[in-house]
Parts: sequence; C-alpha cells; structure tokens
Amino acid sequence: MHKKLWIPGPTEVKEEVLNQQAKYLVGHRSNDFTLLYDSILTQLKSFFKTEQHITVLTASGTIFMDISGRNLIRPGKKAICCVNGSFSDRMHKAIVGCGFEADRIDVEWGHAIKPEMIREMLEKNDYDILTMCHNETSTGVKANLKEISDVLKDYPETLLVVDAVSSMAGDLLLPEEMGTDLLFASSQKCFALPPGLAVGIVSQRALDRAKEVPNKGLYTDLIGIFSYYEKKKQTPSTPNISLLYAMDYKLKELLTEGAENVAKRHKEMADYTHEWALSHGFGLFAEEGYRSVTVTTVANKLEKDVNELNKALGEKGLIIANGYGKLKNQTFRIGHMGDHTLDDLKELLKAIEEIWNL
Repeated sequence: MHKKLWIPGPTEVKEEVLNQQAKYLVGHRSNDFTLLYDSILTQLKSFFKTEQHITVLTASGTIFMDISGRNLIRPGKKAICCVNGSFSDRMHKAIVGCGFEADRIDVEWGHAIKPEMIREMLEKNDYDILTMCHNETSTGVKANLKEISDVLKDYPETLLVVDAVSSMAGDLLLPEEMGTDLLFASSQKCFALPPGLAVGIVSQRALDRAKEVPNKGLYTDLIGIFSYYEKKKQTPSTPNISLLYAMDYKLKELLTEGAENVAKRHKEMADYTHEWALSHGFGLFAEEGYRSVTVTTVANKLEKDVNELNKALGEKGLIIANGYGKLKNQTFRIGHMGDHTLDDLKELLKAIEEIWNL
C-alpha cells in the first residue's frame, strides 16, 4: 500500500507530475533542452518575483552549502553561522569542510536567532557571509529574514546565505524584499517533486564576490555555471532532464495558483495543525512568533508512542515523521507542504485522533 507522505520531505508527488518523467529524452545540448530550461528559469523568476540570477542544478540542495563556502568567502576571511537545529548545524559543517573559519551563534533547539544576536557578532568581527536556515526542518522554527537582512544593511560586506530547503515554494519568499544573496532549496519539499534538483537564487553581489574567490571547484563554480548559461542557455554538466520535465509542469501549476495563494494555503494548514495540537494536550516545540508554515514539530507532552502511531497510520495509507535526532519520541513532525490541502490535513488528524483515542 502506498503511504501518503506527511513527513517534512520528500513530500507527496502527484501521479501526473510523476508521469512527466516518462517523456522521451532530448539531447542536453539541443534547442529542445534550451527551450525547456529557459521555460523553467523564466517561471521561477516570475513565481519569486525576482530579477536575481537563478540556476537549477542536478543535486541535493546541500550542494549550495558547499557552493557558499567555495564561492562567497575570500581567502583569509570567515563566516558566521546561525545554528538552531540540525540543518543549520550542517551548514556550519559545510563551511568548515571547505577550509574556512566559521563562528557560530548557537541557541537552544526550538528557538530562533534574533537580530540583536547577529548585530553583536558583526560589531566584533568582519564576516564575508552569514548563513541562516529559514525553516529548520528539525524543530519547526522559522527565521524572520527581513529583520536579519535589515541588520546586514549596516554591514555591506557580509552576504546573506539562506537555506530555504523546506520553505521555498511553500512560504512566501521574495529575494529582493528579504535581502538574500544566495537562497536555495531542493525539489522534494514544497515544490512537490521527486528529489534530485536544487534551485539557487543568486544576487549580483554574490556573483561579483565569486569572481574574487579562487579554487571554486568545477561542479560548484558559480561563475562557471552562470557564464555557461549566458553563452549557451544551458547547464555546464548533463542535467536530469526527466526531472526538469516534471519541474516545468509543476511550475505552471504553482504560477496558476500564485505565490501568495500558495503561502496562504500553507499558513492555513499550519494554523490548523497548531490549534489541533494544543487543543489535544500536546505542545508546540517552536518558539511562539517563529513557527513554520510548512512543518509543525509537535511537543509530545502526552508521551504517546510515535512509532506505534506510524504503524497504525500505515495501515490507513498515511505516514508522519518522528522527532529528528535527539528529539525522537519527544516530538513528532507533520509536514503540511507541497500539494496538500486543509481538507487532506483534516483527514490525517482525524486518523491520529482515532488511533490515539484523543
């Protein structure tokens, strides 16, 4: 039995989207591919209302963590990493793995990084980049990017790098308004596509910085990626054409719904889930005022057995996620993102109520 995915990724993918991958392939150096790729980039720019540069790579979104380290930090410079969960910690590991020093702002899981914390660090040291996870999938905490980018206006040498893997195409993200220099995500979350594609939205400031940085690698070279696109309107390396067919199809759906309506739908699901959890005696792990609209991390105050719940849900063709890492069984996570609707969500929550006799 297929289990409908209510986990924070990969998300449920509709049959008609999956079927797009069955189309015959075209050469990645053909005009047919150029038209496909240009269609995708044009739609992405329209959906995110941006004039920044966009690329779609055949990779996990994690590729952009390495790209950040290898393109945006100059020799002898360092990064500042905001860490409030597992995935923001992964970003720090990526920067250090690229051979750069990276200071950390650490807060307890479930809490958000505040603007004053960042300003305090920026007043003490010079940093080439500040990294931030917009939507911590491990905790359900959402950062206030506008507040943070407003702080960075006083520090123009510090570029804002944002992991939006579990929020892009679900929450409303506007690169210019939010002051991002590199905003990236994966296909398998709110885009409601299979895994395998990574979307990067890059400011001109970031590209100018990359020109100053040596040893950017080959696959991770931003200048190489965008220079090749300018010349050929294609990707430097062979892309996953089948997945790009699916993305092109899915973007047409997203544009028809509209970015604001997509965000509204996700917000409605989040609000309903939050109210449901509290009304049944559970808690919300994320700090009030900083809660995700795409994934809810429920504090398991009733000490219910989440693994047993998932076994029972599986018999109904459903699945949610246990807590992440050290939060296993202390929390459980509901990924209300992608193509899910409020009516779908109500069916899931009703099934949980029946299993747990809530």
